[in-house]
Amino acid sequence: MKTQYYTATSVDGYIADKENSLDWLFQFGDIEENEDLKDDYPQFISQIGAAAMGSTTYEWIIKHENLLEHPEQWPYEVPVWVFSSRELPAVDGANIRFVQGNVAPVHADMVTAADGKNIWLVGGGDLVGQFHDHGLLDEIILSVAPVTLASGAPLLPRRIATPPLKLVDVKNYGGVFASLTYEVQSVN
Repeated sequence: MKTQYYTATSVDGYIADKENSLDWLFQFGDIEENEDLKDDYPQFISQIGAAAMGSTTYEWIIKHENLLEHPEQWPYEVPVWVFSSRELPAVDGANIRFVQGNVAPVHADMVTAADGKNIWLVGGGDLVGQFHDHGLLDEIILSVAPVTLASGAPLLPRRIATPPLKLVDVKNYGGVFASLTYEVQSVN
């Protein structure tokens, strides 16, 4: 079982632009339709037993997928924990748990719910940083898009230098995306 941060990023390290938009990423088309990427995402998802995200990510998904009017389009089949200090609308029929505060006890609940499968930290970067701060982040999987954004939501607003991340896999997808997988080294 691993706790993984799997996300797309710009070359300069942003997961969303300054308007919290992903239009820069959608110019490359739908992942499920991209010949080079279409097998990786379903393989990743098949190994996930629980997921977590912050409120900005959750609100973006609700708006982008129009989930309050079409809750049947909720994209996750696993329980999802949404971290927020605000009250947010629930998606009818979705297995969502709204939480706040320390990520450690929530992670323990996620491990139980995942039942041996991996945990996906969907985003944002600060939430993932909180998991890292508690020693609960095992792997970072990045799909690096060939764009720069100059500002926006940072990939992971934490200093991770000692020990450094360990590069364990690199893939080239059609000369457009680079997939980088890093193992998070524990501090001994």
